[in-house]
Formats: sequence, structure tokens, C-alpha cells
Amino acid sequence: MPPRISALRSPPIGFAHRGARAQERENTLAAFTRALDMGASGLESDAWLTADGHVVLDHDGVVRLGRWRRKQPISGCRRDELPDHMPALADLYRQCGTDFELSLDLKDPDAAAAVIDSADEAAARAARPLRPRLWLCHPDLDTLAGFREQWPDVRLCNSTRLSRMREGPERRAALLAEAGIDSVNLHQTDWTGGLVTLFHRFGILCFGWDAQQPRVLDELLDMGIDGVYSDHVERMGAAVAGWYPDGR
Repeated sequence: MPPRISALRSPPIGFAHRGARAQERENTLAAFTRALDMGASGLESDAWLTADGHVVLDHDGVVRLGRWRRKQPISGCRRDELPDHMPALADLYRQCGTDFELSLDLKDPDAAAAVIDSADEAAARAARPLRPRLWLCHPDLDTLAGFREQWPDVRLCNSTRLSRMREGPERRAALLAEAGIDSVNLHQTDWTGGLVTLFHRFGILCFGWDAQQPRVLDELLDMGIDGVYSDHVERMGAAVAGWYPDGR
């Protein structure tokens, strides 16, 4: 049975949240590789910029260093000071290739230019464009609009919550469309079929995060969601295949 509401992106993207974190240590090359081996069509992580200009993938943006194991921000550390398990974006592309969508939450907006550079370097090695498969996520519209002016061919995503849309979802959808933002990412509990239809009317793709249980995944896909973020890659893949058995 087809979804109740048609997705704009068919089949939807299945983003492995911090890699296959249900099976491996999150935000490691092992987790990202495992997720792709399990059939994820996308990977998700958070991007931070080191003091010497490397983009690294980590959730919290802090590390414990030194004899006393004090917390240090990644922005104040060199790449060679960080733990071995913490990969750079360049490491991810070298290890995992380029045949996947990549969603990066820019906790540090200053990392954006270095993210683009890493993607472009990987694209040159692979002889294929990667910017159209790179999703830069941020909650602030002005920040995203600035990214759009600099990089017209990268994908942009407004990661937020419904309660934070002070102007209301319809006005937010209009603002996103005016600024050329590609998608909006909300917690799975925020989404309804009507809200998906509203954003689709403005040409905005709809992503849902924290989609962990089969019931939640099915509900999101039935209402026409265009991408889901899950810790459980196997469940996510089974749900997408169930609603899109022909891969389209």
C-alpha cells in the first residue's frame, strides 16, 4: 500500500544517526562503515572545527585531555591532540567513499567552509559532485541564508522544533522557500500529515529525527516524510523498503 501522502523525495533518505550507533561506538569510522553496510542511504553527524582547521565529527564538541582529563573544546585543540576514535570528515570520505547522503549538524558554523573544502576534495578524487548530497543543518535562518549565498549548490536544512517557530509553520515555510533552504528537520513527535503537506506546498522537504521504533518510522513514512534519522539502521531500512518496495 502506498503512503497516505506522497513524499517529494522518493524513496526517502534513511540517515544513520551518528552511524550505526546501536551496534558500534557512535561517530566512529566503524559506526559509519557499519551503517552503510547495513543499507543506510545517508549518514549523520555533528561537525566541529579544530584549532588547526580540520573538520572533525563528534556530538558534544568537547574532549578530555591532559593528565587531569579536563574537558577542552574541540575548537581549542589541534587535530593531533584529539582521540584516535574521533574521525575527521576527510577520514570519513576516504574510508566510506562518496555513495551516500551526508547530513552534518553545524554546531560550529565556522566549520562550514572547511566542510565544503573537504567535500570538494573528495569529489575531485571520486570524479563526482558531492555538494548536492551534502546537507548542512542549522537552527538559525540567517545563518542558513548566508550559507546559500556562498554555496548555491549545497543542500541546506533548518533543524528546529515546531515550538520554536514563533512566526508559525506556514510563515516559516515561506521564509525557507524565499531563502532557498531545501528542507526542515523536526522531532518525530512534531510531524503530522497536515504539516508535511504544508511544507511540501512550498517545495520544502520534510525530515524527522529520533525515529527509533518501527511504529514511529511507519507513521512518518505514511505521512510523506522525505528523510528519517534513526539509531537503528536495520529497522529504518526495513520500514523504507516496506513503503517503497521498488526503491522509488
